[in-house]
This record gives sequence, structure tokens and C-alpha cells, in this order.
Amino acid sequence: MRHIFGLGRLAVVAAFGLAVLTATAHARDAQPPLSIARQGYVFAGGAIGDPPARLMTGQLYAEYQIPAVRKHPFPIVMVHGGGQTGSNFTGTPDGREGWAQFFLRRGYAVYVVDQVGRGRAAYIADKYGPLGNPRIDFIVQRFTAPEKYNLWPQAHLHDQFPGAGMPGDPVFDQFYASQVPSIADFALQQRLNGAALAALFDKIGPAILLTHSQSGAFNWPLADARPKLVKAIVAVEPSGPPVHDIVFHGAPDYFSDAEPTKSSGLADIPLVYAPPVTDASPLAFVRQEAPDAPGLVRCWRQKEPARTLPNLQHIPLLILTSEASYHSTYDHCTSEYLTQAGVRHDFVRLPDRGIHGNGHMMMLEKNNLKIAGVIADWLATAMKPAEAGKRAGR
Repeated sequence: MRHIFGLGRLAVVAAFGLAVLTATAHARDAQPPLSIARQGYVFAGGAIGDPPARLMTGQLYAEYQIPAVRKHPFPIVMVHGGGQTGSNFTGTPDGREGWAQFFLRRGYAVYVVDQVGRGRAAYIADKYGPLGNPRIDFIVQRFTAPEKYNLWPQAHLHDQFPGAGMPGDPVFDQFYASQVPSIADFALQQRLNGAALAALFDKIGPAILLTHSQSGAFNWPLADARPKLVKAIVAVEPSGPPVHDIVFHGAPDYFSDAEPTKSSGLADIPLVYAPPVTDASPLAFVRQEAPDAPGLVRCWRQKEPARTLPNLQHIPLLILTSEASYHSTYDHCTSEYLTQAGVRHDFVRLPDRGIHGNGHMMMLEKNNLKIAGVIADWLATAMKPAEAGKRAGR
């Protein structure tokens, strides 16, 4: 992808970006001060290796804040997506408050994670293997300015990323500066982070899990391994769709299936199914003959009779999808897969709540706190029985 900017245009873009940053800084300063009782960090998971180096690997980093007035017994653990760090939740590239502050103001304790091998959780090349580097063309096309490329039918609806969404714009450059290399092996990411998140929940106790994008693949193994500690799952455009990833081509034939990447349907590591999956009785998948509606991909699901996912069946679960993201073409497939596996959940499309124009990085976009309000409203209802039981000592 090639972009040529004249000096005059760059000056206009820079001036506009500076104005946006200044205005949002003033809006931020208008908020009342946060009242924090305690804050700090914790590493979870990991093990010290063999001599001579004896390096620690497999650990994640989590920064926590406990509000002075805590209104909810279960903290929210926020896990970023691919190529990102926990900074996705602690602010926006144009200087506004993020989802971490939003939920702190509403009385939730918040843990913001840096995944294994990323951010403040050290990357160890000998153990984690090759890295995948951020690609500016991918970031512009998928995250900040998909409306300029129309690789999927809904992309033209995107208008919520602050600034111009292109290189040279100060807001874009702030966002691009936050992108980091990631472990290239996605199956390894799932194994490492699944184990580290289980260790984090063991350490801090019952909590709500909020994931985004790539980290959505961690939902299912973690809930499988710690069904009593994961009190709810908020899956913001989770890694998907089931079985096959999607390649986007643009019009007229927008979609094609990539190679299978999720051997257990929702993840590339085993899940507990009933009846059990065995070599003699493996999972089998089939694809829809036709999509549910125009502009959507054809979903893969289990071949009937379908197995169930028993450890996920009693955990409140929200799948949240925006209007203009590439996920708007296939998150319904994840919802349908869960339904077929006997997992009750809520699937919320933001346009159905009157929230329009968002892309995949909705926690950074102009209306990010309005979207956080949708999550807060869902939690208020979904968590009411569990919170009441916790306060009653049950």
C-alpha cells in the first residue's frame, strides 16, 4: 500500500490532529478525579527454566486498580488482542479515558493484562519462537480506515475512529506507536496465555473475563479449566469464526475460507466436550449451504448430532459486535456454534442498540464509553444473582 501526502496536506492533517488531541485532553480534564484505594501489578504463571540461563517464561503481567468505593465483588480482567498491549484499555490515542477508567468509576476493580511475551511480560526468543510484526497496511485496512478499502460489505459504514485514521495523522501515529510484535504461533499463544490466565484467576479469585479479538480464543479453554472462577465472559469480537479463519477479498466475492485453524471448533487446543472427543470419535464439521443473510459468511458448525460444551453452560456470556468491523460478517457464526453446543449466551450487535459506525477497535473509538455502557448494563443484569450470592456469603 502506498500513500503520497503533499506538505500542505500533511500540515492540515497535523493541525487537525493537534486540535483533536487538545479538545479531548480538555474533555478528559473535566472528569472528576479517580478515587483509587490501591493499585499495583502482579505476574501470573510461568516457570524458571533449566541452567545455565534459568530464564522465566510463560508469565503474563497484570496491572490492577481497586476503587476507593468498590460496588462489585468480582473484578474485571481485561485482555487485549493481537499486536496490542493493555494500553488498549487504559486510554485512547487521542487522550480520552478508556474502559479501565470507565469501570473503575462504576465501582469495579480492574486488572489489565499484557499477554505472555508481550509488553511488560518479557519475550524470550528461545522459548517463544518467531515474532509477527505489526503491518501498517493491515492496521489501516482492518482497524483505523476500513471505509477506504471496502474489503467486506459493512466496511463503508465505519466512521468512529478519531482523526483521519491514516499515517501522518497524530492520532493514528499514537495508535501505531502502541503496536507491538506478537508470538507468531497462534496455537502456542493459546497454550501459554490459557495457562497464565488460569494462574491469574487462581491468584486473584473469581473474576469477570473481558477479551478482545485474538484473546477471545482464550475464553473457552480458560472457562473449561476454571468454570467456578470465571464468573462471566464479555467477548468483544472474539477470535473467529469457528473452524476456519476468513480471507477478505473485497467485492464481488468478499469471503473465502482459510485453512482450518481451530481443531476444537473454537480454539486450537482441546476443549471438554460431551460426549468426549476421541481418536475413534473425532469432531466433525459442516458448512452452511447459504449464509444467514447477504453480506455474511457461511458458518461452520458441528456435524449433527452435536456435542455439548458442559463447562461453559453455566457462565454468563456476552458476544459484542460492532456495525462496520470485519467481525460483523462472522461473529454470528461463533454465537451459532455456542448455541449448537448448548451454551446459552447473549449476542449483541451494537447497531441494534442504536450505536453506529464502529470498527474492530471500538474501545478506542470516539464513542468508546457509550459502548462500555452497553457492557455495564449487561453485567448489571447478568451478574446480579452471583453478586447477591457473594455478598450473602454463599
